[in-house]
Amino acid sequence: MVDNAVAPRTRARQVVAWSLWDWGSASFNAVIVTFVFSVYLTKGVGEDLPGPISASSWLGWAIGAASLVLAVLAPVTGQRSDARGGRKRSLGLLTAAVVVITAGLFFVQDDYHYLWLGLALFAAGTVVFELAQVPYFSMLRQVSTPEDVGKVSGIGWAFGYLGGIILLLICYFGFISGDGGLFGVPTDDGFNIRLIALLSAGWFAVFAIPLFLSIPELPASASPVPQAGFLQSYRILFADLRRMWADDRRTAMFLGASALYRDGLTGVFTFGAIIAVSVYGIAEDSVLIFGVVANVFAAAGAFLAGRVDDRAGPRFVIVGSLVSMLVVGGILLFVSGPAMFWIFGLALCVFVGPAQSASRTYLTRITPVGKEGQHFGLYAMTGRAASFLSPTLFGLFAFLGGDDRWGIVGILLVLGIGLAALLAVPSDVEDRALEMR
Repeated sequence: MVDNAVAPRTRARQVVAWSLWDWGSASFNAVIVTFVFSVYLTKGVGEDLPGPISASSWLGWAIGAASLVLAVLAPVTGQRSDARGGRKRSLGLLTAAVVVITAGLFFVQDDYHYLWLGLALFAAGTVVFELAQVPYFSMLRQVSTPEDVGKVSGIGWAFGYLGGIILLLICYFGFISGDGGLFGVPTDDGFNIRLIALLSAGWFAVFAIPLFLSIPELPASASPVPQAGFLQSYRILFADLRRMWADDRRTAMFLGASALYRDGLTGVFTFGAIIAVSVYGIAEDSVLIFGVVANVFAAAGAFLAGRVDDRAGPRFVIVGSLVSMLVVGGILLFVSGPAMFWIFGLALCVFVGPAQSASRTYLTRITPVGKEGQHFGLYAMTGRAASFLSPTLFGLFAFLGGDDRWGIVGILLVLGIGLAALLAVPSDVEDRALEMR
């Protein structure tokens, strides 16, 4: 163990500082990507786009291109931050880039001529944000001990959900509801939404600062990964992957399994709003409120499950969460009406946070000290490689069943396949993870 590579003890100040980055990053994840700016791009900026291709299609292709770039860059950028002892520096540069790109969305006016600028910034922001999560996740070991890594991860994940909730409420009531919200912001040329982009950028910048003041840099001596040039980094990566497959295949199996079920978890939030309206009769203006409540439930689940993670192990939490989601999702498939969706939809969300948080601690526990960046880069890469499954199967089953309701089957199928793949990972990975406590 080397100074700064592993926390000798957990310090509350550092945990809070680390978690506040998650709180701030929700400004991009929840506001820009999920609920506000993506809708503005497709329903506002690109609504009158001429030609046979819709703005939604262009957005999908932009996200697909971003996923490809991310899959190529994530493992190597994580590896290089480990080798150079520049984990915090990498996170700082990437965070600053996300803030600048988010602020740049202010210039995307409500006119289809600005769609290309919006798509370019949206795709670039997606790549940089996902790359930033690699060194951020890698810092988990620096702010926790093997005895409480699950609790700390759960706290961070809960902070992320709660930060998104508060900012969404500010955006909705302050800038969106009625005519320009409580602040009476002009809506011409999408000015109110463009101001939200500036608010989101400032939100991330402010809440990211404590991490950089509280957590020390990882020294280059803490990593067994050699320093190398950019192209040489790929040769090192491929050599490490061959060694992993030969000597530590179980870790590779976990990366593959987690990519599958994590795509199912993403599908729950991606298509939740769609089926809420089209299947269960939730009013469109109530969807954002449901999203806020759903995030509260997911945050509570992540926070509470962190304690279970430290006692029973992360695989116990993940398997329990996935099984519960399959049961609740199966019930949701056969009930109708807004009340049933509120009950079982929220029940589903309770288990999303724990599965996400425990996946992060699982990989942290089984990763050799100093290789966190490279392994979390692979974590990001494999996740993106599987990201087509939930959308594809949701659309396929909705088409075959003639109703969006049957799209739920596609998401449950991805979760089930991911669960089966996780159960196929030999248990000594879990044993090794718990031994590190």
